[in-house]
Amino acid sequence: MLDKQLVYDVLTAALATGGDLAEIFMENTVKDNITMTNGKIEKASWGVDYGLGLRIILGTGSVYAYTNNTSRDSLLKLAVDAAKAVKASLKDDPTVKSVITLDRREWQRFSDEVKMPIDKVAKSDIVARLRQASEAAYAYDPLITQTANSFGSVVQDVLIVNSNGLWAEDRRARTRVFVQAVATEGNEKQMGYQGPGTKGGYEFLDSLDMAKMGRESAQVAVTMLKADLCPSGRMPVIIDNAFGGVIFHEACAHSIEATSIAKGASVFCGKLGEAVAPPIVNAVDDGTLAGEWGTLNIDDEGAPTRRTTLIENGVLKSYLVDYLNGLKMNTPSTGSGRRESYRFAPTSRMTNTYILPGDSKPEEIIAATQHGLYAKQMGGGSVDPSSGDFNFAVLEGYMIKDGKIAEPVRGATLIGKGHEVLWDIDMVGDNFEAAQGMCGSLSGAVPTNVGQPMIRVKEMTVGGRK
Repeated sequence: MLDKQLVYDVLTAALATGGDLAEIFMENTVKDNITMTNGKIEKASWGVDYGLGLRIILGTGSVYAYTNNTSRDSLLKLAVDAAKAVKASLKDDPTVKSVITLDRREWQRFSDEVKMPIDKVAKSDIVARLRQASEAAYAYDPLITQTANSFGSVVQDVLIVNSNGLWAEDRRARTRVFVQAVATEGNEKQMGYQGPGTKGGYEFLDSLDMAKMGRESAQVAVTMLKADLCPSGRMPVIIDNAFGGVIFHEACAHSIEATSIAKGASVFCGKLGEAVAPPIVNAVDDGTLAGEWGTLNIDDEGAPTRRTTLIENGVLKSYLVDYLNGLKMNTPSTGSGRRESYRFAPTSRMTNTYILPGDSKPEEIIAATQHGLYAKQMGGGSVDPSSGDFNFAVLEGYMIKDGKIAEPVRGATLIGKGHEVLWDIDMVGDNFEAAQGMCGSLSGAVPTNVGQPMIRVKEMTVGGRK
């Protein structure tokens, strides 16, 4: 993407006024999207995101600049301007010396396995598959009044080079579909949806039954439309697998990222080696899982991703650390530096983050609960990483009565603090499943997996009807 001499010259200019490390992140990303509403194509788009970001690190501070003009003159000007900003931070201290090394014998080159590239697929085939989901949703029940389905493909080529000698290239391919159905009766609307995705190409769609996804989304929408409002109060809550893991992701794992820890803005600061959950709770972040949505060959700083044990038998074992925050914490990187694009400086982020399966069967967890709420599918919500306070909607919920799943309920929200919920988990199922999402933070939106088996929280605040 850039020749070695130009890279060397840019890094040299970037460190001319001082600095400990200069880093280049360059990308060429091709995006292909098709959106369908009510079985008709609403939008089809194709585009390229191309540019370069330059970071200079000095001590535990940094300067970041970016451009989509990668001509020699433009890149050298970018480096000189960034170097001036570094010089200003030195306060006329000329003692900082920098050394640039670009003499590695073996450069790192990676590429995701793609059996069927999107540019080899007829758009008519994609449209036909999306339409299958729409037709199946409408056929499920007359109460279905709208469908919204989409397909998205992203192929990102990146080059990451730094003045310590790192030169890494990676081709990343992701494919995802959304299937959504809306049920309407009077002024009331309810929605059901699915959004599976993978690290790979169009071959992923061969593993999906689009008609089944359409029916299942319609079923959730219709069931919730006919449901009564959920009662509010404190009660046991059973959270099912897959996207149920969004609560751990948002309310707990964000607070384990070095982005928060390095600032002292997390309830988990200084807790390494301490119990933060019952012994039945184990959690990991694993960026190496083959084919998973959040997987990476290398992170966006060029470090290899890895499996990081976050919680083991209830004990906090590790934070998620990027290079710069690792300097602040005197902790090595865990391969967790991520960014949405060249427009963002990297920071610590999750990849595939989930609670590991336990020993309980789902039917045992239900049977052991005399009264409570069963959150079969979670929706969106909000969280404050510094305190762990969260508020999440339940997309599909049911009451539990006498150890059995009873009537459906709508409008339920789960309210609490992430670190307190961890302590209140008293049963962990064996039915692990992952789900895909986009996670937003300081470095933009990145693809991440959430996941867990069914868990029971012995008591939570449920918002609903008083």
